[in-house]
Amino acid sequence: RKGGISVIVSIASGKGGTGKTTVALLLMANCPNATVIDCDVEEPNCHLFLQPISTVERQVTVMVPAFDADLCNGCGRCVSDCLFNALAVTGKEVLLFDELCHGCGGCILACTRGAVSESFTPIGVVRTGTATQNGAGKLIDGLLNVGAVAATPLIKALKENLPDVGDVIVDCPPGTACSMVAAVAGSDYCLLVTEPTPFGLHDLSLAAGVVKMLGIPIGVVINKSDGGEWDTKVSAWCKAENISILGLIPHSEAFAREYAAGRISPEYQALAGEIWTNISREVKIGEGTCGHERKRRDR
Repeated sequence: RKGGISVIVSIASGKGGTGKTTVALLLMANCPNATVIDCDVEEPNCHLFLQPISTVERQVTVMVPAFDADLCNGCGRCVSDCLFNALAVTGKEVLLFDELCHGCGGCILACTRGAVSESFTPIGVVRTGTATQNGAGKLIDGLLNVGAVAATPLIKALKENLPDVGDVIVDCPPGTACSMVAAVAGSDYCLLVTEPTPFGLHDLSLAAGVVKMLGIPIGVVINKSDGGEWDTKVSAWCKAENISILGLIPHSEAFAREYAAGRISPEYQALAGEIWTNISREVKIGEGTCGHERKRRDR
């Protein structure tokens, strides 16, 4: 981690469609020199709003084993040592199920005949550019290749590109699986976005459980808030779990129309500033609207 980074905030949820990207873009619009990392590599969409220019692409590869048929005698040691059931032996031929392979290299160590070696296969690209809309910061996103099933290595590659200075906003993939964990890991704070519905509350509780296991402080933003019954239930659950509600985004047709057109409505700038202030208090960083205007204190 680079010393000039003020704060790393991840935006996550237990389900899709709650408004993670909405919150990430609101925060960036309030702090225009921040860097947004779009970790939803299967369906990245921050670029649609930020319209980056000067984009640089870097291919990301993962290790997969290669087998030398002349040296392999089909002993099956590699199969026995594979923790992910990615290998099978038929006769003297080793079959690799690459969608199960984690690239750990255990099969290479297990082979006593030197029949297994490293090879590399591309899984996607990392893209870095400068935003021209809804903030003037930096956008880092990734695009997973069609057919590739392991998003985690690409997400880790995205997070290797942290900037030298400024705030970092991580737009996480939905759910509570490995890709979400990889995106949230290393954050100073995690904002969980939910909606006031039975499904929203259920999946919020799942996501909160995962983030607590990572030891990362949590706050909640309620999107599409209408002041109804489920707003009250979500608030009560957060109070019972000792989780702060940092902001309420009202249910607004006008806001939805702006968002659908790729714009972040400026009327919510004050709300974004309030959320930043609340994050500052939660992670004990000095006052200011954006992290790059603050100095980190010992926590």
